[in-house]
Amino acid sequence: MTAVRQRRVGKGTEAAEDQPSEETNVKPDGKIPSDHTGGKLWNILSVTVGGIVAISLGLLTSVYVATLHENDLWFSNIKEVEREISFRTECGLYYSYYKQMIQAASIQQGIVNCKQYLEPVYFYIYTLFGLQAVYVIALYVTSWLLSGTWLSGLLAACWYITNRVDTTRVEFTIPLRENWALPFFAVQIAAITYLLRTHLQPVQERLTLMAVFIATFLFSLTWQFNQFMMLIQALALFILDCLDMLPTAKVTWLYIIQISGLLLVCVLQFFNSMILGSLLISFNASVLIARTIQKNLKTGGLLNRLGKLILHVLLVLCLTLLINKFIKKILNLESDEHIFKFLKAKFGFGATRDFDANLYLCEEAFGLLPLNTFSRLSDTLLFYVYVFVLFLMAVAAVIVAFRNLSGSNQVKLMKKMEECTITLKPDAAYSLVHTVLFGCLALSTMRMKYLWTSHMCVFASFGLCSTEVWKLILKCVHLYTSQRAQVLKYSIPIITLLYISYKFWPGIMDELSELREFYDPDTVELMNWIKSNTPNTAVFAGSMQLLAGVKLCTGRTLTNHPHYEDKNLRERTKQIYQIYAKRSPEDVHGILRSFGTDYVILEDSICYERRHSRGCRLRDLLDVANGHIMDGLGENAPDLKPALYPRFCEEIKKNLPSYTTHFTRVFQNKTFHVYKLAKHK
Repeated sequence: MTAVRQRRVGKGTEAAEDQPSEETNVKPDGKIPSDHTGGKLWNILSVTVGGIVAISLGLLTSVYVATLHENDLWFSNIKEVEREISFRTECGLYYSYYKQMIQAASIQQGIVNCKQYLEPVYFYIYTLFGLQAVYVIALYVTSWLLSGTWLSGLLAACWYITNRVDTTRVEFTIPLRENWALPFFAVQIAAITYLLRTHLQPVQERLTLMAVFIATFLFSLTWQFNQFMMLIQALALFILDCLDMLPTAKVTWLYIIQISGLLLVCVLQFFNSMILGSLLISFNASVLIARTIQKNLKTGGLLNRLGKLILHVLLVLCLTLLINKFIKKILNLESDEHIFKFLKAKFGFGATRDFDANLYLCEEAFGLLPLNTFSRLSDTLLFYVYVFVLFLMAVAAVIVAFRNLSGSNQVKLMKKMEECTITLKPDAAYSLVHTVLFGCLALSTMRMKYLWTSHMCVFASFGLCSTEVWKLILKCVHLYTSQRAQVLKYSIPIITLLYISYKFWPGIMDELSELREFYDPDTVELMNWIKSNTPNTAVFAGSMQLLAGVKLCTGRTLTNHPHYEDKNLRERTKQIYQIYAKRSPEDVHGILRSFGTDYVILEDSICYERRHSRGCRLRDLLDVANGHIMDGLGENAPDLKPALYPRFCEEIKKNLPSYTTHFTRVFQNKTFHVYKLAKHK
């Protein structure tokens, strides 16, 4: 049956065997008995098959998302300008640097030219889709390491694919920095999971630490939010170390690796001062300092240890704030102040009129996680299994933590508890706290859900395929035998896989057969006009999102762009956005010319915005920041005053003399209006 493409209208602006743990069939001296040669060969075969399945699933995922991208845009058939416009908002900015690099003569002379084999844009997007293969393989391996069976990895990968809407957005936001970073973060978590296993040989431990460092470095290099993600990771390590659930020496190495990775990135990013002022560096340094101050932290009875822990936490917290404040004061750092203003307002510590903070607060991506996310995750059984495993592991963690803190005085009580509980391995303990902390992050900020949902697949599949989990359940209901635990360990995951395949395979096939086409004629017309009718040295002002596309498609100079981690650029953007505020033509002209602007682009979709409710429209944010009453029916703060001038983006279209003196309209279509600025002496 012939498939028919639909236009996608654009806007202007995601049979098994055990892999034995290292203790299996190993004598205390670490040697494997010679009579286990057959078992050793079987294990090698199992690892080989599991590895092949992992690579195959990774490659299939890569092909899957690449096909979805092609089908959604008919990417292979559209013009280059349309391909570039399809990289919306900041995606266009990131791709523009790649385009700029491959077009530079010095770069072309220094590397092998691949254009005769593959178009540069395809090299770029295929690299990112290839990283999705790395991502899925890393999730697969992490689940396999935790459970001891590659069936768990298979289930994790299948859940990741069938929950694609909530686990990745790579196929429609290809160049986003998170799509480069998250595969390396997944590799880092897999390496940490292996590092936390017991009985590692010194060579294995050193190689694993090297893998953790490389993955941490690459993750930090590719995403601006790396310091906040690794701060949560450091908090997880800190909690587990305090509860004596992880080896302190390994935790120390992980702290050092995080600091080293960030400092190396700081150097490579031309001494990015925002990194030096990160809370992660301050926190990790504080933990290491507090350890040297407080001795015998893990000795004594329950009350004694709890007192020491409370003091330790307070000491680390105070040191973190002091060190961070000191660094920011010495280096005069203000790059990330908008993030803390946003967090303060988001969690109810006072309202704010700060334009930058409100810009984040009003975006759906930075709001709470929608409840329909859980219904989608429940359709694949992922959320049900996750909550089930989370509850069991949390109970086990509480018991183990209580035992560790109690010392030797509670032996009888612990023996009684151990009749229906399991020992929580360090790697499983880390995975538990990791998923809880990143779950809290996702619940509070929807954009961060991709860090949680991907690990949710790993955690749920690990629990469903874990001998320890089924042993705990069967012991608690007095039905435990090793045979029953093994049967459940394999049968339940296989049934789950069959259910997922039966329910979602037809939908995936339908999705792959649905054909659409990129369609955004107004933006294409604008970009073509700019290239044909403006000098190469022309400077353009407008919205951050649109200007990223202007830079990519035309190479013209911009006044501002979506890189929002620089205070000066944030201030400049706020000034440029006065084109949508209630300001006089003289004021707007003066502001724009102070940044060297030759042309300004006005968008009807912003000037007459309806996507956001009153109070969250860009023009409302500007009005409040300027002390003006907002448009439309509704309440206003008592100190807001009526503006002296009408809204600039509306009034300029009337061609009044006070406006035409400073601005001349040179282009317009249904979406965009371009004005050339007069250059007064």
